[in-house]
Amino acid sequence: MDAGPAWCMATIEPRVASLTHFTVNSSAAMNMNAPNDDNLLFAVPKKGRLHDKILKLLEGAGLDYYRPSRVDIAVCSSLPVTLVFLPAADIATFVGEGKLDIGITGQDIVAESETTVTELMPLGFGRCRLAVQAPIASGITSAAQLAGKRIVTSFPVVAEQFFQRFEAGEKTKIRYVSGSVEAACGLGLADGIVDLVETGTTMRAAGLEIVDTILETQAVLIANPKTTKTALVKKIHQRILGYITATKYKMVTYNISRDKVDDAKRITPGRRSPTVNTLTNGDFSISAMVEKANVSDIMDQLHEIGATDILLLDIENCRV
Repeated sequence: MDAGPAWCMATIEPRVASLTHFTVNSSAAMNMNAPNDDNLLFAVPKKGRLHDKILKLLEGAGLDYYRPSRVDIAVCSSLPVTLVFLPAADIATFVGEGKLDIGITGQDIVAESETTVTELMPLGFGRCRLAVQAPIASGITSAAQLAGKRIVTSFPVVAEQFFQRFEAGEKTKIRYVSGSVEAACGLGLADGIVDLVETGTTMRAAGLEIVDTILETQAVLIANPKTTKTALVKKIHQRILGYITATKYKMVTYNISRDKVDDAKRITPGRRSPTVNTLTNGDFSISAMVEKANVSDIMDQLHEIGATDILLLDIENCRV
């Protein structure tokens, strides 16, 4: 790890100074990114399957920042927030220990960490399954058949807890590896594995199949239960919720005659209620949020009952 400038260890508050993942390689970066001790510390994965979507989420939530190359700390310009870029596997532990206030990681990582965190909200992306897998040729069809045998995984805590329910005699031999878990059976290192499955392509290529699912997982926003920055945590939570909601909805607006208003409201009830305005000719203009997945059917239904000037608008952001 690069030594980094003095502020990296001297001016960051003690809960962060103990982390060893920060690298800074220029005095310019130091001046632009020097963190404030009072800032909320927000951990995000520095790479991996969640990284790109999380960066887009931060942008949508108005958390603007500048991060020079190879710098693992960035200070937001709009809020007193310091972003800390860490391996996803470390985030739940550091948030649970209070070294960080909030973070984004996978629910599988939270389960493996065995730390106490507050799950503020699931984020709707990074969905996959943590599954027990066995070679197709083995004839194994259930996790119970693997109890007492050799299991290779990157999730030893979760795997051990899961197999305990099946163990009547010999203890299941759990072996940790940091990657390429799917190769373990082919190399003769394991009788089965516990690994994440997203599309199943890698699993099938390795000649494996799912025999049981331990948990369904996705990206999640978590917080330390004892954080002192509750107001700012709530604000960030609401911003992220608003942005995610905006990505799921569009705004439909249209005109409708008085005798068809009730029919129109049934088609576009909105999240709580549609907005209805009277036009000078006695008709009504209605606006409502509609789910993106249903917009084509909704527009067809509105047209069928006589709605006119039907417009579909993007929602860039919202508060709900």
